[in-house]
Amino acid sequence: MSIDGGQLIVWLITGALAGYLAGWMFRGKGFGTLGNIVVGLIGALLGGFVFDLLNITISGLPEFRFSLADLVVAFIGAVLLVIIMRALLRR
Repeated sequence: MSIDGGQLIVWLITGALAGYLAGWMFRGKGFGTLGNIVVGLIGALLGGFVFDLLNITISGLPEFRFSLADLVVAFIGAVLLVIIMRALLRR
């Protein structure tokens, strides 16, 4: 699999945005730029896994090189990741 630089940048922006939205939802602010990217990218992987596991697809959203459906999945995954992180850190 080969990834071009443009797609990598799109993934980083999507990850940062998803992580920022998840951080804002739970803490009222993000985790910082690098933290947002990490939470968003891991959240995208988690969201993709959960959506595949449950056989959920998102259609009807416009597709660009930057996909709104991918952002939704990444955001949901990032929210799940924040919930898991909070549960583990409270112990």
